[in-house]
Amino acid sequence: MSTIQEAEKLLYGMTRAEKAQLLQWIVQDLGDTFPGIENKPEVCGGEPCIVRTRIPVWLLVQSRRLGASEADLLRSYPTLRAEDLATAWAYFRTHQDEILHQIHENEKA
Repeated sequence: MSTIQEAEKLLYGMTRAEKAQLLQWIVQDLGDTFPGIENKPEVCGGEPCIVRTRIPVWLLVQSRRLGASEADLLRSYPTLRAEDLATAWAYFRTHQDEILHQIHENEKA
């Protein structure tokens, strides 16, 4: 079975909300636009952060790499929403080198 056939099979079993979330991820991935991420020099030194917060993407990625679940992150950061995490993961997928560099730099500090 090809990847596209597998995807089609999965789509049939998804709810409308799941399909909408999947579509959002695809659009972000293809367009390389992340409306939920901001890079402002005056916020966290210009590191990409979740809008409405001062939570850098690298921090979320590193927490996830160290074993934190999405539920753990949402409990630890009450201002975060599930869609913020989805946006952070999508941003990481397309900016992996940048985020890994930020993780490395912050571990040295």
